[in-house]
Amino acid sequence: MSKILSPHVFTSESVSEGHPDKVADQVSDAILDAYLACDHTAHVACETAVGQNLLVNLGEVSCRGGESVDTGEIARAVVRDIGYDRPEEGFSYDTFRYESAIHTQSPDISMGVDRGSDEEQGAGDQGMMFGYATDSTPELMPAPIVFAHRLLRTFSRMRRSGELPYLRPDAKAQVSVRHENGRPVAIETVVVSHQTDAGTPIGRIRRDAEQVARQVLDGALVTNSTKFYVNPTGNFVIGGPAGDAGVTGRKIIVDTYGGVGSHGGGAFSGKDASKVDRSAAYYCRYVAKNIVAAGLAGKCEIQVSYAIGRANATSINVSTYGTGKIPEERIADILEHGGIFDFRPGMIAKSLGLLAPRGWCYRDTATYGHFGRPEFPWERIDVTGALRDAAGL
Repeated sequence: MSKILSPHVFTSESVSEGHPDKVADQVSDAILDAYLACDHTAHVACETAVGQNLLVNLGEVSCRGGESVDTGEIARAVVRDIGYDRPEEGFSYDTFRYESAIHTQSPDISMGVDRGSDEEQGAGDQGMMFGYATDSTPELMPAPIVFAHRLLRTFSRMRRSGELPYLRPDAKAQVSVRHENGRPVAIETVVVSHQTDAGTPIGRIRRDAEQVARQVLDGALVTNSTKFYVNPTGNFVIGGPAGDAGVTGRKIIVDTYGGVGSHGGGAFSGKDASKVDRSAAYYCRYVAKNIVAAGLAGKCEIQVSYAIGRANATSINVSTYGTGKIPEERIADILEHGGIFDFRPGMIAKSLGLLAPRGWCYRDTATYGHFGRPEFPWERIDVTGALRDAAGL
């Protein structure tokens, strides 16, 4: 039975590809892509830290042919592509100091993960993961994070095309959306903080940013009462790793659902599919999205948990926030025994094509969210019929 939800305002944030933490995420995932290109069964846990004129890689790798991977050159190529190409700004692809402390994967981990078959492969770590979906947007994602990502993707495109030539790579945006009975009805506040060239008039920055925001955000939700705050301090010139340190995995809420629903705490970037922090979170999104798309619920959150070295999940939980067409325990039974989904790590990787991505790469996921983007296989809606049949709808 559905329930009436109180009116409320919810805010989510996105950050650009030039944010220090996102620089780190992209380098970690680009290195993962390179190792998987050598060996699709590689096990990778790569962390990146960035600071003023410094980039450091840490982690562990098990990869046949991995000696050919030049992590330093990959890091410089990523930073160059992001747009940090001015040494005078304190962080540039051609001048930063690079250090690597990547080593071979611990045999204590690998003996529990490598079991010889997809069916028997154990989880690369213990922990719990969540997936979420809602019918409040076409993407089946919460509206605030959809709008925040959309806004910064537009600024990135305009920076790269030269339409707004004074923009630099680092940026943040947050969007506050009023909801009534669980549906987005108005955008109340938009905050944009964008790095710019020195000397750019703040009036121009604010005028351009508000105009772009009004164009790209949902027109029916931007009202005469919507408030815009652009570079509130009046100056944002020193940015990126020169202005603040960055580390892989510090934007887990930006990466997922913008604070809506739950998060198990594990980050994604730099980890191969044996790490259930990543692969199981992707699969939970896939499951939750198909449940909502099938009409079994208006909102759905899936939680799954694992023990390191064990193939079968230790628990599966379903929450529909009172929007379910059938009881939650019935949905959970379908997930566990209906033959539609398989939560074993090896089977997740096989189902979603996580070992040898086609048409996408892991670096693609490292900016503007891992969910709500149709290019990724965990966004498929391909088992709704089977779910409706199993539910008797």
